[in-house]
Amino acid sequence: MKTIKLLFVGIITGMFFTACTVVYDDLDNDLSDEIYLESVVSEYDLWYIDYHRTTGVGDIPFLSRAFTITFRNGILYANNNIVDIGRTGNGLGISVGTYDTYQGILGTNHDIDGFHDFEVTQLSVNEIRLYNYRENVSYYLIGYQKNNFDYDKLFYENIEYFLQEFKAWEKIATAGGTPNAFDAENYLQFTPENTTTFYSSQDAIGIDITGIDWSYVGSYEVFDVRGYEDLKIVTLTYDEGDVEEFELSVLNDETISLYHINSETTYEFFGRGFIQYLKGGKASESSIPSVRNSNRKRTKIARNTKSRRNLK
Repeated sequence: MKTIKLLFVGIITGMFFTACTVVYDDLDNDLSDEIYLESVVSEYDLWYIDYHRTTGVGDIPFLSRAFTITFRNGILYANNNIVDIGRTGNGLGISVGTYDTYQGILGTNHDIDGFHDFEVTQLSVNEIRLYNYRENVSYYLIGYQKNNFDYDKLFYENIEYFLQEFKAWEKIATAGGTPNAFDAENYLQFTPENTTTFYSSQDAIGIDITGIDWSYVGSYEVFDVRGYEDLKIVTLTYDEGDVEEFELSVLNDETISLYHINSETTYEFFGRGFIQYLKGGKASESSIPSVRNSNRKRTKIARNTKSRRNLK
Protein backbone atom coordinates (compact mmCIF):
# COMPACT_ATOMS: atom_id res chain seq x y z
CA MET A 1 0.00 0.00 0.00
CA LYS A 2 1.35 3.42 -0.96
CA THR A 3 1.29 6.26 1.55
CA ILE A 4 -0.15 9.77 1.27
CA LYS A 5 1.35 12.25 3.70
CA LEU A 6 -0.83 15.32 4.22
CA LEU A 7 0.37 18.11 6.52
CA PHE A 8 -2.12 20.86 7.33
CA VAL A 9 -1.39 24.29 8.74
CA GLY A 10 -4.19 25.61 10.98
CA ILE A 11 -4.79 29.34 11.17
CA ILE A 12 -5.70 30.45 14.70
CA THR A 13 -6.14 34.26 14.65
CA GLY A 14 -4.47 37.32 13.17
CA MET A 15 -0.83 36.64 12.40
CA PHE A 16 -0.49 33.56 14.66
CA PHE A 17 -0.27 30.11 13.11
CA THR A 18 -0.04 26.66 14.66
CA ALA A 19 0.86 23.62 12.54
CA CYS A 20 -0.49 20.17 13.09
CA THR A 21 0.38 17.03 11.21
CA VAL A 22 -2.07 14.42 10.01
CA VAL A 23 -0.53 11.36 8.37
CA TYR A 24 -2.80 8.99 6.46
CA ASP A 25 -1.27 5.54 6.41
CA ASP A 26 -2.85 2.33 5.13
CA LEU A 27 -6.13 3.79 3.99
CA ASP A 28 -8.95 1.29 3.70
CA ASN A 29 -8.79 1.04 -0.05
CA ASP A 30 -7.03 2.35 -3.10
CA LEU A 31 -10.13 4.22 -4.26
CA SER A 32 -10.06 6.40 -1.13
CA ASP A 33 -6.43 7.28 -1.87
CA GLU A 34 -7.21 8.21 -5.44
CA ILE A 35 -10.24 10.35 -4.65
CA TYR A 36 -8.50 12.20 -1.85
CA LEU A 37 -5.32 12.96 -3.80
CA GLU A 38 -7.33 14.02 -6.85
CA SER A 39 -9.19 16.54 -4.72
CA VAL A 40 -5.88 17.95 -3.44
CA VAL A 41 -4.12 18.43 -6.78
CA SER A 42 -7.21 19.67 -8.65
CA GLU A 43 -8.39 22.06 -5.94
CA TYR A 44 -6.59 25.04 -7.53
CA ASP A 45 -6.65 26.29 -11.12
CA LEU A 46 -2.90 26.88 -11.12
CA TRP A 47 0.08 25.60 -9.18
CA TYR A 48 2.96 28.07 -9.27
CA ILE A 49 6.29 26.22 -9.18
CA ASP A 50 8.56 27.94 -6.67
CA TYR A 51 11.64 26.79 -8.55
CA HIS A 52 14.20 28.31 -6.19
CA ARG A 53 12.97 26.17 -3.30
CA THR A 54 13.66 22.96 -5.23
CA THR A 55 15.73 20.48 -3.23
CA GLY A 56 17.55 17.30 -4.18
CA VAL A 57 20.08 16.20 -6.73
CA GLY A 58 17.91 15.22 -9.69
CA ASP A 59 15.70 16.98 -12.20
CA ILE A 60 12.26 16.49 -13.72
CA PRO A 61 12.50 18.56 -16.92
CA PHE A 62 8.83 19.39 -17.41
CA LEU A 63 8.62 20.82 -13.88
CA SER A 64 11.93 22.65 -14.08
CA ARG A 65 10.89 24.47 -17.25
CA ALA A 66 7.32 25.36 -16.25
CA PHE A 67 6.12 28.50 -14.49
CA THR A 68 2.78 26.93 -13.56
CA ILE A 69 1.11 23.54 -13.92
CA THR A 70 -2.54 22.53 -13.71
CA PHE A 71 -4.23 19.18 -12.97
CA ARG A 72 -7.69 19.05 -14.51
CA ASN A 73 -9.78 15.98 -15.37
CA GLY A 74 -6.74 13.81 -16.04
CA ILE A 75 -5.04 16.39 -18.29
CA LEU A 76 -1.79 18.10 -17.33
CA TYR A 77 -1.39 21.74 -18.43
CA ALA A 78 1.66 24.00 -18.16
CA ASN A 79 2.67 27.61 -18.75
CA ASN A 80 6.19 27.25 -20.15
CA ASN A 81 6.37 30.61 -21.92
CA ILE A 82 6.05 34.19 -20.76
CA VAL A 83 4.66 35.34 -24.11
CA ASP A 84 0.85 35.42 -23.88
CA ILE A 85 0.88 34.08 -20.32
CA GLY A 86 -2.55 34.59 -18.83
CA ARG A 87 -4.22 34.16 -22.22
CA THR A 88 -2.80 30.89 -23.56
CA GLY A 89 -5.24 28.11 -22.72
CA ASN A 90 -7.47 30.60 -20.91
CA GLY A 91 -4.63 31.13 -18.45
CA LEU A 92 -3.78 27.47 -17.89
CA GLY A 93 -1.19 27.22 -20.67
CA ILE A 94 -0.97 24.29 -23.06
CA SER A 95 -1.78 20.61 -22.64
CA VAL A 96 1.50 18.78 -22.03
CA GLY A 97 0.37 15.31 -20.97
CA THR A 98 -1.85 13.36 -18.62
CA TYR A 99 -1.89 12.40 -14.94
CA ASP A 100 -3.59 10.00 -12.54
CA THR A 101 -3.72 9.42 -8.78
CA TYR A 102 -3.48 5.64 -8.71
CA GLN A 103 -3.14 4.19 -5.18
CA GLY A 104 -2.45 7.62 -3.70
CA ILE A 105 0.59 8.35 -5.87
CA LEU A 106 0.54 11.14 -8.45
CA GLY A 107 1.56 9.67 -11.79
CA THR A 108 2.31 11.92 -14.76
CA ASN A 109 2.83 11.03 -18.41
CA HIS A 110 4.42 14.02 -20.09
CA ASP A 111 4.31 14.21 -23.89
CA ILE A 112 8.10 14.58 -24.06
CA ASP A 113 9.52 13.53 -20.69
CA GLY A 114 7.42 10.39 -20.26
CA PHE A 115 6.34 8.83 -16.96
CA HIS A 116 7.13 10.19 -13.50
CA ASP A 117 5.65 9.31 -10.11
CA PHE A 118 5.40 11.67 -7.14
CA GLU A 119 4.62 11.42 -3.47
CA VAL A 120 2.44 14.43 -2.58
CA THR A 121 2.77 16.23 0.75
CA GLN A 122 0.36 19.02 1.61
CA LEU A 123 2.28 21.71 3.52
CA SER A 124 -0.56 24.22 3.94
CA VAL A 125 -4.00 24.90 2.56
CA ASN A 126 -2.51 26.04 -0.77
CA GLU A 127 0.97 24.56 -0.84
CA ILE A 128 2.17 21.07 -1.75
CA ARG A 129 5.47 19.31 -2.25
CA LEU A 130 6.03 16.82 -5.07
CA TYR A 131 8.78 14.29 -4.34
CA ASN A 132 10.21 11.93 -6.95
CA TYR A 133 12.24 9.21 -5.32
CA ARG A 134 13.99 8.05 -8.52
CA GLU A 135 15.54 11.48 -9.06
CA ASN A 136 15.55 12.31 -5.34
CA VAL A 137 14.15 15.78 -6.02
CA SER A 138 11.36 17.81 -4.42
CA TYR A 139 9.38 20.63 -6.03
CA TYR A 140 7.29 23.11 -4.06
CA LEU A 141 4.01 24.30 -5.57
CA ILE A 142 1.72 27.14 -4.46
CA GLY A 143 -1.93 26.97 -5.48
CA TYR A 144 -3.96 29.85 -6.94
CA GLN A 145 -7.32 30.34 -8.55
CA LYS A 146 -7.05 32.13 -11.89
CA ASN A 147 -8.87 35.23 -10.73
CA ASN A 148 -6.38 35.63 -7.86
CA PHE A 149 -3.21 34.93 -9.82
CA ASP A 150 -1.04 37.91 -10.75
CA TYR A 151 0.05 37.11 -14.29
CA ASP A 152 1.56 40.58 -14.72
CA LYS A 153 3.80 40.12 -11.70
CA LEU A 154 4.96 36.75 -13.00
CA PHE A 155 5.61 38.33 -16.41
CA TYR A 156 7.80 41.15 -15.12
CA GLU A 157 9.62 39.00 -12.59
CA ASN A 158 10.72 36.73 -15.46
CA ILE A 159 11.30 39.34 -18.16
CA GLU A 160 14.61 37.78 -19.24
CA TYR A 161 12.70 34.73 -20.45
CA PHE A 162 10.40 36.97 -22.48
CA LEU A 163 13.45 38.44 -24.23
CA GLN A 164 14.68 34.92 -25.04
CA GLU A 165 11.40 33.71 -26.55
CA PHE A 166 12.03 35.20 -30.02
CA LYS A 167 14.78 34.28 -32.45
CA ALA A 168 15.36 37.94 -33.23
CA TRP A 169 14.18 41.38 -32.16
CA GLU A 170 13.95 43.66 -35.19
CA LYS A 171 14.13 47.44 -34.87
CA ILE A 172 10.94 48.97 -36.23
CA ALA A 173 11.12 52.55 -34.96
CA THR A 174 13.47 55.23 -33.66
CA ALA A 175 12.58 58.57 -32.09
CA GLY A 176 14.34 61.54 -30.53
CA GLY A 177 17.76 61.66 -28.96
CA THR A 178 21.23 62.40 -30.27
CA PRO A 179 23.17 60.26 -32.77
CA ASN A 180 24.95 57.33 -31.15
CA ALA A 181 26.56 54.02 -32.07
CA PHE A 182 23.47 51.98 -31.26
CA ASP A 183 21.55 53.71 -34.07
CA ALA A 184 23.19 51.24 -36.46
CA GLU A 185 22.01 48.12 -34.60
CA ASN A 186 18.92 46.73 -36.33
CA TYR A 187 18.62 43.31 -34.67
CA LEU A 188 19.06 41.93 -31.18
CA GLN A 189 18.99 38.35 -29.96
CA PHE A 190 18.91 37.29 -26.30
CA THR A 191 19.87 33.72 -25.51
CA PRO A 192 20.22 31.57 -22.36
CA GLU A 193 23.83 30.75 -23.26
CA ASN A 194 26.12 31.17 -20.26
CA THR A 195 23.09 32.58 -18.42
CA THR A 196 22.96 35.89 -20.30
CA THR A 197 24.39 36.22 -23.80
CA PHE A 198 23.17 38.61 -26.48
CA TYR A 199 23.97 39.10 -30.16
CA SER A 200 23.39 42.12 -32.39
CA SER A 201 23.43 42.81 -36.10
CA GLN A 202 23.47 45.80 -38.45
CA ASP A 203 21.86 43.86 -41.31
CA ALA A 204 19.14 45.59 -43.30
CA ILE A 205 15.62 45.71 -41.88
CA GLY A 206 13.20 43.12 -43.25
CA ILE A 207 15.57 40.30 -44.19
CA ASP A 208 14.85 36.64 -43.44
CA ILE A 209 15.91 36.07 -39.84
CA THR A 210 17.69 32.85 -40.78
CA GLY A 211 20.13 34.93 -42.81
CA ILE A 212 21.02 37.49 -40.14
CA ASP A 213 24.76 37.97 -39.62
CA TRP A 214 25.18 38.24 -35.87
CA SER A 215 28.36 40.28 -36.02
CA TYR A 216 28.48 41.41 -32.41
CA VAL A 217 28.24 39.51 -29.16
CA GLY A 218 28.31 40.31 -25.48
CA SER A 219 26.58 39.79 -22.15
CA TYR A 220 23.45 41.42 -20.80
CA GLU A 221 21.90 42.03 -17.41
CA VAL A 222 18.34 42.86 -16.39
CA PHE A 223 17.75 45.02 -13.31
CA ASP A 224 14.65 45.92 -11.36
CA VAL A 225 13.83 49.58 -10.87
CA ARG A 226 12.66 50.29 -7.35
CA GLY A 227 9.15 51.66 -7.36
CA TYR A 228 8.30 50.45 -10.88
CA GLU A 229 7.08 46.91 -11.47
CA ASP A 230 6.67 47.40 -15.24
CA LEU A 231 10.04 49.07 -15.90
CA LYS A 232 13.42 47.36 -16.14
CA ILE A 233 16.98 48.40 -16.89
CA VAL A 234 18.86 46.37 -19.52
CA THR A 235 22.63 46.72 -19.81
CA LEU A 236 24.39 45.39 -22.93
CA THR A 237 28.13 44.85 -22.51
CA TYR A 238 29.81 44.16 -25.85
CA ASP A 239 32.88 41.94 -25.98
CA GLU A 240 34.75 44.89 -27.49
CA GLY A 241 34.11 46.84 -24.30
CA ASP A 242 31.20 49.11 -25.26
CA VAL A 243 28.37 49.33 -22.73
CA GLU A 244 24.83 50.42 -23.65
CA GLU A 245 22.17 51.03 -20.99
CA PHE A 246 18.42 51.18 -21.62
CA GLU A 247 15.11 51.51 -19.88
CA LEU A 248 13.06 48.53 -21.02
CA SER A 249 9.28 48.76 -21.34
CA VAL A 250 7.01 46.08 -22.80
CA LEU A 251 4.44 47.52 -25.20
CA ASN A 252 2.75 44.18 -25.95
CA ASP A 253 3.68 40.50 -26.16
CA GLU A 254 5.67 41.10 -29.36
CA THR A 255 7.03 44.64 -28.98
CA ILE A 256 9.47 46.28 -26.58
CA SER A 257 10.65 49.85 -26.13
CA LEU A 258 14.31 50.56 -25.34
CA TYR A 259 15.05 54.07 -24.10
CA HIS A 260 18.79 54.72 -24.52
CA ILE A 261 19.73 56.56 -21.35
CA ASN A 262 22.85 58.35 -22.59
CA SER A 263 21.47 59.63 -25.90
CA GLU A 264 17.79 59.87 -24.82
CA THR A 265 16.81 57.96 -27.97
CA THR A 266 13.79 55.64 -27.92
CA TYR A 267 13.83 52.47 -30.04
CA GLU A 268 11.06 49.98 -30.68
CA PHE A 269 11.87 46.34 -31.43
CA PHE A 270 9.46 43.70 -32.71
CA GLY A 271 9.91 40.01 -31.88
CA ARG A 272 10.28 37.66 -34.85
CA GLY A 273 10.36 33.86 -34.76
CA PHE A 274 8.59 32.90 -31.53
CA ILE A 275 10.12 29.83 -29.90
CA GLN A 276 8.93 27.48 -27.17
CA TYR A 277 11.53 28.31 -24.58
CA LEU A 278 12.40 25.44 -22.24
CA LYS A 279 12.72 27.24 -18.93
CA GLY A 280 15.55 26.28 -16.62
CA GLY A 281 16.95 27.98 -13.54
CA LYS A 282 16.18 31.67 -13.26
CA ALA A 283 19.07 34.06 -12.89
CA SER A 284 18.60 36.43 -9.98
CA GLU A 285 17.88 40.07 -10.70
CA SER A 286 19.49 43.02 -8.99
CA SER A 287 17.66 46.18 -8.04
CA ILE A 288 18.78 49.73 -8.74
CA PRO A 289 17.27 53.13 -8.03
CA SER A 290 14.81 54.55 -10.53
CA VAL A 291 16.42 56.41 -13.41
CA ARG A 292 13.11 57.26 -15.02
CA ASN A 293 12.47 60.94 -15.46
CA SER A 294 8.79 61.20 -14.69
CA ASN A 295 8.72 64.59 -16.42
CA ARG A 296 10.32 63.30 -19.62
CA LYS A 297 7.93 63.67 -22.53
CA ARG A 298 7.65 60.59 -24.72
CA THR A 299 8.04 61.36 -28.41
CA LYS A 300 5.72 59.68 -30.89
CA ILE A 301 7.79 57.10 -32.74
CA ALA A 302 7.96 57.21 -36.52
CA ARG A 303 8.61 54.06 -38.52
CA ASN A 304 12.12 53.55 -39.89
CA THR A 305 12.39 53.92 -43.66
CA LYS A 306 16.04 52.98 -44.07
CA SER A 307 19.02 51.60 -42.22
CA ARG A 308 21.02 54.14 -40.30
CA ARG A 309 24.72 54.86 -40.72
CA ASN A 310 27.15 53.25 -38.30
CA LEU A 311 28.35 56.12 -36.17
CA LYS A 312 31.19 54.24 -34.45
